[in-house]
Amino acid sequence: MSTTIEQLSTRHLLGIKDLKENDIQLILDTAANFKEVLNRPIKKVPSLRDITIANVFFENSTRTRLSFELAEKRLSADIVNFAASSSSVSKGETLIDTVNNILAMKVDMIVMRHPYAGAGVFLSKHVNAQIVNAGDGAHEHPTQALLDSFSIRERHGDMAGRKVAIIGDILHSRVALSNILCLQKQGAEVMVCGPTTLIPKYIGSLGVKVEHDLRKALNWCDVANMLRIQLERQDIAYFPSLREYSMLYGLNKEILDSLDKEITIMHPGPINRGVEITSDVADSKHSIILDQVENGVAVRMAVLYLLAGQRG
Repeated sequence: MSTTIEQLSTRHLLGIKDLKENDIQLILDTAANFKEVLNRPIKKVPSLRDITIANVFFENSTRTRLSFELAEKRLSADIVNFAASSSSVSKGETLIDTVNNILAMKVDMIVMRHPYAGAGVFLSKHVNAQIVNAGDGAHEHPTQALLDSFSIRERHGDMAGRKVAIIGDILHSRVALSNILCLQKQGAEVMVCGPTTLIPKYIGSLGVKVEHDLRKALNWCDVANMLRIQLERQDIAYFPSLREYSMLYGLNKEILDSLDKEITIMHPGPINRGVEITSDVADSKHSIILDQVENGVAVRMAVLYLLAGQRG
């Protein structure tokens, strides 16, 4: 689907909730062009040659940080990497002080991951740089939702009417909220599935279906996005044991083969193999998990490129 606009309607990427459907389509269409570039022998383009981007991560990250870094290098941007654990943050420096010190070095754009929801919004109001939210607490993770949509579109075509089930720890997942918003804006139907204790009370207000039976959810959907249990965000026991969770909500080959139709399996990573998904499912022909990783670079290139077009 082509789009008539050539610029995003927003100066930052703080969350999917700030994007219009046109913005989402523009990002996905631009990502398709960049994916073609990434498959060439020479993968680099000079699009962001005069732009400096700081990757500011206050939380551990492997795939997202590497994906952003690779996207920035492919666009020929200059990069500054910042890890909070080895910085003055551990000495008590505030978020604004930290970022202003980075901006004093003439940085144009900040890619930030932070443990607190709304950190990116707060920062965008206080510093003169473009902010890309690489995950804020259990709130949003917009580039993950965009790359998930890109991956579904690649496998299934148009998103309108597509049925997507998000299964697992919905309560603590920033991926779930961003995906719900992103999918709905493109006309997809969304269902969440998991134990009652891991489904947020507000979820009905987002207009999604709720299911507690894994097999029913899988038989309903075209695409199942399996989320990991986020033990690091859980301050109380939400279920008796990982073994019991896995018995009720873990996806294995036996369940997959017993369904009435073929479905596509996704996972934002990192995978807890043997808990929410078994190895034979994660590595099967139904899975597009590695496609998601590959598409992440193209989608993040598209986001950075389009935001850079908003500088002024």
